[in-house]
Amino acid sequence: MLPSDPYAGEREAMVRRQIAGRGIIDPRVLDALRAVPRHAFVPPEKACRAYEDHPLEIGSGQTISQPYMVAKMTELLELTPQSRVLEIGTGSGYQAAILAELAGDVVSVERFSHLAETARETLESLEYGNVTVVVGDGSLGWPERAPYDGIIVTAAAPALPPSLRSQLAPGGRLVCPVGSRDLQQLKVLVRGPEDRFAEYDSIRCMFVPLVGREGWSA
Repeated sequence: MLPSDPYAGEREAMVRRQIAGRGIIDPRVLDALRAVPRHAFVPPEKACRAYEDHPLEIGSGQTISQPYMVAKMTELLELTPQSRVLEIGTGSGYQAAILAELAGDVVSVERFSHLAETARETLESLEYGNVTVVVGDGSLGWPERAPYDGIIVTAAAPALPPSLRSQLAPGGRLVCPVGSRDLQQLKVLVRGPEDRFAEYDSIRCMFVPLVGREGWSA
């Protein structure tokens, strides 16, 4: 939390009404949403809108996701304090900060270098020392630090990228929006023993496209 936080009341109201009020029950996820100053991750002129119930543009055609969607996807990961997590699509860095509150180690991949640098600076200013932001093709994951207990994709893929499947640890969970460029289904993939995978659908959603070798073309 920032030393002087004029938005503390709005953040608590966001958690109570938008998050807990819509069925998110994991107390660690709720506490993470209370702890991270969302307004620090949006352009200054949009700080007053940071706790509204919708995405906000952050530049380069990218957005900071709706608070409820951040909470929903995070809860689906079922993280522990020892988890190693891969995030695809750093954007503003807000989702990475939420993950950092819950997991031991977070790697976040962003394809736009200027967004990666801004997110890195914001995360460092808030003393999130367990997040590494890298620039690359997120559809290919980040094999250098694999395997991961959780992989979260904050952009829409036409299908679950094979590279991300292969980077899941046994028992690991991949949460990814899959569908067309306009409408997707949030899918959860769980890697079981002997490389058996279980897949199920969660909620419908709308994300910007995942651009890359195993995603959409630019």
